[in-house]
Amino acid sequence: MTGTQLVPLIDLGPLAPELPEFLAGLVLFGLMWVVIAKAVVPKFEAMYEHRSFEIEGGIQHAEKVQVEADSARQLYEQKLAEANASAAKAREQTKARSEQIVREAKQKAAQEQARMIAEARAQISAEREQAASQLTHQVGQLATTLAGRIVGESLEQDDRARRTVDRFLAELEAQPERGLPGGE
Repeated sequence: MTGTQLVPLIDLGPLAPELPEFLAGLVLFGLMWVVIAKAVVPKFEAMYEHRSFEIEGGIQHAEKVQVEADSARQLYEQKLAEANASAAKAREQTKARSEQIVREAKQKAAQEQARMIAEARAQISAEREQAASQLTHQVGQLATTLAGRIVGESLEQDDRARRTVDRFLAELEAQPERGLPGGE
């Protein structure tokens, strides 16, 4: 090999372009680049801008809706707090009223109980007096009958005998009570 021949750095073989093909490729590449830069890129830019505008509008709309939702939530919470306060007040009023009703019912029951006890005591007292009167009358009759048998005459018609029986019974009532013989 002589020193005058240049050795290519890479041997491309049949793929090595020739100068007219290389220039034609460069011109076509430039032409494609101009067409893409002038026709395709502006359409993509417009589409990106439109999408960006829609997204920003959507974000603004979402923010507006969020503000409205926050306002509605605050209003709801306020109304809920008012309703809870109203319900608590109603419960307190109902509780106070029920306690008042219970007190009134207890008072009425106590009054009714006192009335019933007073009536029962009055009835017992009346029955006691009636029983004492009947007992006195029966004891007087028995005493008169017994005295008449002892004497041998009927003393039931005699006023003096009745007075004697009444005096005897009065003396018995005046004496302190004693236990029954052989009993209590």
